[in-house]
Amino acid sequence: MHAGQQAADLVRQTLRNIRRNRLRSFLTLFGIAWGIASLVLMSSLSEGFRQGQRKNMSQIGDNIVFVFGGVTEEQAGGQRAGRRIRLRESDIELIRANCPAVAVVSAEHKTWDVPARSASNAGRFLTVGVNPEYLKLRNLPVAIGRTVSEADVREARRVAVLGASVRKQLFEHNPAPVGERIYINNYPFQVIGVMSEKEQNSSYDGWDNDKILIPHTTLLRDAPADRQVYAERRVHGFLYRPADVSKWEEAQRQVREILARAHGFSPTDKGALQIFDSIESAQMFDSIFNATEIFLGAVALVTLSLGGIGVMNTMMIAVAERTHEIGLKKALGATRRRILLDFFLEGGFLAVLSGAAGLVLTFLISGAVNSLPLPTMFAGLPIQWKTVALATLALGAVAVASALPPARRAARLTPVEALREER
Repeated sequence: MHAGQQAADLVRQTLRNIRRNRLRSFLTLFGIAWGIASLVLMSSLSEGFRQGQRKNMSQIGDNIVFVFGGVTEEQAGGQRAGRRIRLRESDIELIRANCPAVAVVSAEHKTWDVPARSASNAGRFLTVGVNPEYLKLRNLPVAIGRTVSEADVREARRVAVLGASVRKQLFEHNPAPVGERIYINNYPFQVIGVMSEKEQNSSYDGWDNDKILIPHTTLLRDAPADRQVYAERRVHGFLYRPADVSKWEEAQRQVREILARAHGFSPTDKGALQIFDSIESAQMFDSIFNATEIFLGAVALVTLSLGGIGVMNTMMIAVAERTHEIGLKKALGATRRRILLDFFLEGGFLAVLSGAAGLVLTFLISGAVNSLPLPTMFAGLPIQWKTVALATLALGAVAVASALPPARRAARLTPVEALREER
């Protein structure tokens, strides 16, 4: 008998055994299938939350760090603790000149509750002064028209980009008010663009839909937060992006050291600067998700192992039920190796069949969940091929471990013992 016929006989024999004991076979198959499905789905669930978190952070900007002035907690350079640190535009130039680990840096200028009106409606909005560097860092896409250009900033033009909610309030019946005139702090501005509507669930200064963007030079001239702040060239804060994401700690150290020298505080004084590092935050979330993934993977492996025990029990029962058949085969000349191979392949086939059913179940569940409307913080169940490969490897180990003991027990039977066994 060649290998093809032997494989066909093996499949027929296994299917006959499954049909003969349907409930027992179903429970055995379900144990392995659910173990494989759990292993892949648990990993996908963790990855879905991880991607959701990154997507949520990208609503603000990718790999950016916010720096605000704080209050010193240590005495340094003969100055008392409790001193407020006020950042200035000159700090931005120091960082550009002395921090090679920083790729892009921009000051943040903003004024809250600035009155704005159109011909039909009015309101008060957070008005942000932007420049090309700021727009590289923050995720503020324009859906209609254009954004603020370098020429707008250089010439301090009175142009404005409206957030989606601001557009609805000032131009309720005009979805594209590009070219229209509005008044901000009683100065005439031309609308040059409307931002895309965002679904945000986190922010540090309000929703982007509720903001008006104008050149930062225009904001400082026409609507500064405070005249003294303007005169002293102070900034609300600044944000930067490291040149290399993997060296975010080096970038943060360089920024702390250069600002400590400029403002006379200790670089180790954590209170002197308020820093929100989105890269550090992302790494913290990654650590949490990795730990969760390992825990859930361990639980799934236990489930898979229990399924393997079910396969082993099924094959042990099959050996007991087919003892006469084993004795007859041996009496007709079948070797121990042949008996061992028959039962080993049968057990392995049962485990592989269960695993394949589990993978099909996994893709069906993943496809169904991903087709539903999903919240911002959850990206669905993305199946990773490395997890499928790991699950397949685990399945192979379980198949060998569950099929080998019954096969060895069958192979050890002698023809006399097997034929003498009561049926």
